[in-house]
Amino acid sequence: MRPRYLNGIIIGSLAIIMLGISLQGGFDKAWLSQFTYAYKDNQLTSELAASVFNQQLAEPSASSAQDHQMNVQPPPQQQPLSKRVVEYHISVTLLEQTRQLSGEQTVTWTNPGKKPVTDLYFHLYPNAFRSSKTTFMKESGGKLRQDTATANSYGYMDLTSLQTLEGDSLLPRIQYVQPDDGNKHDTTLMKLRLPDPVMPGKSVTLKMGFDVKLPEVFARMGYSGDFVMAGQWFPKIAVYETAGTRDRSAEGWNLHQYHGNSEFYSSFGIYSVKINVPEKHIVAATGFQTKPAVTESGRSIYQFYAEDVHDFAWAASPDFIYKEFSFSEDNIPGMRIKLYLDPAHSELTERYIHAAKSSLTKLAKWYGPYPYSTLSVIVPPKQAGGAGGMEYPTLVTAFAADKENPGYELERVVAHEIAHQYWYGMVASNEFEEAWLDEGFTSYAEDKIMEAVYGVLPNLRMEASYMTDPAPLKQESWGYKNHQQYAENVYMRSKLVLLDIENQIGANQMNKILRTYFKTYKFKHPTTSDFQKIVETITKTDWSDYFNSFVYNNKMADFEVEAIKVKTIRSGEEESYESLVTVRRNGEMNGSIPIVLKFTDGTTKTKVWNAEQARIQIKEVHSAPLEWAAIDPQQSNMLDNKLINNYMKAELPSEARSRWNLGVVRFVEGILKSLAW
Repeated sequence: MRPRYLNGIIIGSLAIIMLGISLQGGFDKAWLSQFTYAYKDNQLTSELAASVFNQQLAEPSASSAQDHQMNVQPPPQQQPLSKRVVEYHISVTLLEQTRQLSGEQTVTWTNPGKKPVTDLYFHLYPNAFRSSKTTFMKESGGKLRQDTATANSYGYMDLTSLQTLEGDSLLPRIQYVQPDDGNKHDTTLMKLRLPDPVMPGKSVTLKMGFDVKLPEVFARMGYSGDFVMAGQWFPKIAVYETAGTRDRSAEGWNLHQYHGNSEFYSSFGIYSVKINVPEKHIVAATGFQTKPAVTESGRSIYQFYAEDVHDFAWAASPDFIYKEFSFSEDNIPGMRIKLYLDPAHSELTERYIHAAKSSLTKLAKWYGPYPYSTLSVIVPPKQAGGAGGMEYPTLVTAFAADKENPGYELERVVAHEIAHQYWYGMVASNEFEEAWLDEGFTSYAEDKIMEAVYGVLPNLRMEASYMTDPAPLKQESWGYKNHQQYAENVYMRSKLVLLDIENQIGANQMNKILRTYFKTYKFKHPTTSDFQKIVETITKTDWSDYFNSFVYNNKMADFEVEAIKVKTIRSGEEESYESLVTVRRNGEMNGSIPIVLKFTDGTTKTKVWNAEQARIQIKEVHSAPLEWAAIDPQQSNMLDNKLINNYMKAELPSEARSRWNLGVVRFVEGILKSLAW
């Protein structure tokens, strides 16, 4: 008999060992970026990785700043893909000495509803960095992913003018509102009372001047040396939702402040943007460059245009190594992939381009066409990590160039951010309120790309074990307890839910669901119920109970081997053994569960339990005693986050019986064998 305290010591030691493996495999940083790391043992070696990239690629054209200025794209398409609710004409100048942007914009908003609108609302996102008292800074604690604010990571946006086309000033009409928390120190959401209502189908045009003090790179924007990342940098009109959009019964504004966990939600429209930078700077931006840059007096002016997008971002640096590749594939008409490399990664061009091409090819094949003529990939410098791993329409940022020879995190980040072009860029879910519809779907697609292209498999069971604090997926991003709970659910649990649905219906059906969902709701801002409708339409099954448990609630699907009793049965000279296994369902149902019984003579028997009851007992009479029982040893149940109770050895006395995850048992046995002499 093993003393109870010894069991505790062994379990504690194993926990430390597993924690060490977790740290060594990088899992301590699994949520420091917008993607999940593949388990280290499933990654290919560096030598094998290199061979993957030695495929024929279009010969890159390494360009100087002047060459890049000549990169002019064809005229815009004529057929709108979206309801173009907004139109921005922006002119912005980078004041490199003071780390500021000085901008002017003319913005036109068209009322998409059926009622007159008397107020406009604008997001002034840079004001999140105005002080430590803003809602973003209070909730984030000055940290976002692996990025930490520095003493210079404070910034702001000031409106210098706000006028009608007739020149009437509207500045006295503005007020800052805080609908989410009433924080008077937060000025990220502005209300403007209009002189006259905007009637249904009619438009209002305003002229605005603004200054932005850039923070030292933090939370997706700012400067680092001569590098500038301008994300969420201009006054942006909030979304006015019509009745029926995202289950709304009545039309109205969707209004939220900038929160520590939340990202963004905007209307589709047209952007025409002039960017004035020092002559040596190269500019990357959403959309395409319409004409060569004009250079005079030591400055260059770039002109970009984008349509049917809901945001506009740009970056600039004198150090960018610019390379461009033409690309076409099924569902991808001729386009250009533009790569803006930090010099530290100049030798990794083929890896970035291979990842971009492969990701676009798979996404277009699985879900639908990529309709834009460009995609820009920016690699920030080492010190600008906070600008890395982010998505914008037709523009993504990779991880910062902080490693000379990165592992598969390079490809994984590119795959993840390009997958965002579909679920964030085109489907355009509300990330304030339903972040899982973007991050979860993107994480799912990312894993599929990494497996299909590079043979890298995720360690889903390890990821499921991180689900220590399940929460409803459909909720406001700031409703989660902290960033850890937000990350666990919005990225990981969301992906596991999608994979669990796939396991129940098959990969072909799941791909049909996602393709139909994308085709039906691209450019339309869907909600969770819209996705559920597609699932039910394709499968011809009611999924209400499933969504209520795992999407709208915080349930998991935990199963436990509760007890094993083995007794000897003698009949004359014959001896057999009766094994009684008690299995309990602690969580919610999510389909049938296999239960494997292993006997000491090597025989195995598999029982399939529909899990409709909370507990069952399995009785087996066999010529040999039961050795162990395991629930779902192939680990097909994606939503079981407590695998340690899935396995029990039968030969242990009941008072000393410990439950072990089957994988842990094998791991321990391997260690003991390696120590034997």
